[in-house]
Amino acid sequence: MEYTHGGDIYTYEGMLDFSVNINPLGASPKVIEAAKRGITQMQMYPDSRCGRLREALSRYLNFPKQGILAGNGAADLIYSIVFAERPSKALIVIPAFSEYKQALQAIECHMEYYETRREDKFCIQDDFLEYLDDSLDMIFLCSPSNPVGQVISIFLLKKIIEECEKKKIRLVLDECFVDFLETTEQEKVTVSMAKQYRYLFILRAFTKIHAIPGLRLGYGITSDEVLVEKIYKIRQPWGVSTPAQEAGIAALSENERILDTKVMIKYEREWMEQQLEEMGFQVMQSKVNYILFQSKYDLFELLKKKKILIRDCSNYDGLEKGWYRVAVRLPEENQRLIQAIYEILEEKEGVQSGKMYYDTRHNV
Repeated sequence: MEYTHGGDIYTYEGMLDFSVNINPLGASPKVIEAAKRGITQMQMYPDSRCGRLREALSRYLNFPKQGILAGNGAADLIYSIVFAERPSKALIVIPAFSEYKQALQAIECHMEYYETRREDKFCIQDDFLEYLDDSLDMIFLCSPSNPVGQVISIFLLKKIIEECEKKKIRLVLDECFVDFLETTEQEKVTVSMAKQYRYLFILRAFTKIHAIPGLRLGYGITSDEVLVEKIYKIRQPWGVSTPAQEAGIAALSENERILDTKVMIKYEREWMEQQLEEMGFQVMQSKVNYILFQSKYDLFELLKKKKILIRDCSNYDGLEKGWYRVAVRLPEENQRLIQAIYEILEEKEGVQSGKMYYDTRHNV
């Protein structure tokens, strides 16, 4: 089976991994301890409806518990909603997370694409509304987008949600990176709209912001209770483990850690973007914890030789060979990446400046 995502540290052992976009601070001690408590309950089946976790999410989001679903990561919920609704025709904005397409292919759904443009920073424009016709059953939309890190304007997003409601098009809004945004406007507005618009299904994850991809935990938000029951009917009953549920409950009290993460990510991302631009790369300015940029060199292979793993984005629909995504990690790790790329350019272009990307703020 071909692996189409980042984080393949099992194939590429011993690498510094910039190919996955999780919180560089790692899981908090509180979350780790909660997961350990969950392990002590392994002799019992998990709560199949994740009652305590959904109650905690309900309080955290100010959203009715009956409209919240937990899943074995966000990918589990993508497949769940596709198999529950079985759309005949769907629209995907590209470039995009590959699981949208794979889930739709599994039910032989006809797919159409809205291809974003480089000159628009790969972000959808007002003409997207023209694609929303009555023949569509489902749309996958991602904000902040993956792999670009762009955000749809709230004004346009509201218009899309309203239009989908009017035409009864299921809008799956992937917000798995929304916790990394500097402001909380989008995450508050969309949850509020989900109370009013039943065709809106919001997809979020603990995976990224709380750095627990190995536990697998995501959740969906919708006011469509009929959809919720349809999803339960097509799923296996114990999809979310007890350690994952316990970790999720603990994570919801980590607001201060999220704020600290946002501050560090912004500072480091802007520094990394500046260095990449100064080296001559075309950089897509990001709003979250990863950066998409283009290079004429095969940086994936060249950085592997330096024991650094990045995301080759050439398998994304809408992107050609030469586009790469790197995560924003800890300061000293980011410095190592930038230094390695600069050394590659020196070797390829014959520049021997001996420049070192030393920065006293990194304390290395």
